[in-house]
Amino acid sequence: MSQPGDTRPVEVRHDLAHVPLSPPSRTSGVLEVFRRRYLLRLMVRREIRARYAGTAFGLAWSYINPFTRFLTFYFVFGLLLGRGMGLENFAIHLFAGMVLVNYFTESVTAGTRSLLANKGVIAKMAMPREMFPVASMLVSLWHAVPQLIILVAACLATGVFGDGPMWVPDAVGMGAAFLGFLLIMVYGTAAGLMFSCVNVIFRDFQRIVQTFINIVPFTVPMMYPYHLIADGERIPAEYHDLYVANPVAEAVMLIQRGFWYPTCEGRCAVDPATGAELPEFVSDLYTRGFVMLGIGLVLLALSQFVFSRLEKTVPERL
Repeated sequence: MSQPGDTRPVEVRHDLAHVPLSPPSRTSGVLEVFRRRYLLRLMVRREIRARYAGTAFGLAWSYINPFTRFLTFYFVFGLLLGRGMGLENFAIHLFAGMVLVNYFTESVTAGTRSLLANKGVIAKMAMPREMFPVASMLVSLWHAVPQLIILVAACLATGVFGDGPMWVPDAVGMGAAFLGFLLIMVYGTAAGLMFSCVNVIFRDFQRIVQTFINIVPFTVPMMYPYHLIADGERIPAEYHDLYVANPVAEAVMLIQRGFWYPTCEGRCAVDPATGAELPEFVSDLYTRGFVMLGIGLVLLALSQFVFSRLEKTVPERL
């Protein structure tokens, strides 16, 4: 340690000659983001406060909007349309899927816009640029929590006010729901990383992403039951594997296994004409979930590679 009045050069006093120089923004990718957890928390809080700034109800809107959406689903789909599909508690079936679909679509769209939306911060601070799509994913997860709370309350209400059994979550079901959230987290982050850089280079890309995002709710067994896809009558049987290869569809069925399935008395899906039992989920639900998680982690690594190659052009294009 140097003493006061020491006139030796700085590199000698502090032994810095052997330390290689590196740019202040150099990072090791997504892992570096979670090493800087304090900065990540600040980014998440900033985005949450910005969304509700100037509103009278503030964070209460996170509960008001999903609650009114669930009531709409219950009266329109549960009472008017659901009974013809042979599903018990169809509103729970639909809303459970909506929780993860909303989480995925918000993660991807916010992640795609994240670099452009934070160009002022990027220009002023040296920080991992992966911070912005990751923070967008966590903000989307935070917005999914009120929907999850309302889903739990709705499941409990089916046992109290309905004819079915009292909803009691089981360990397998909760594990399935957690795996569904994990799938959306991984795939949403991967898409946000890759798309955010592409959107800086090609500004119309976020509109292209939004166009495809609008299709997502119709590609999962949410507004319709899985057995309509599995029966081979509405779509050719050879396309079934392509349909269930969709990670969002897999995640939707996993969360339905955790929340919708325990609300049923007996089978959840029964043919209303014949009373025959119908499949609620794909047969290898859990195996597919873990396989898709592995594929998602590989895709996340690929997205990190693409991000690291393209981010060098971000400052000059912003």
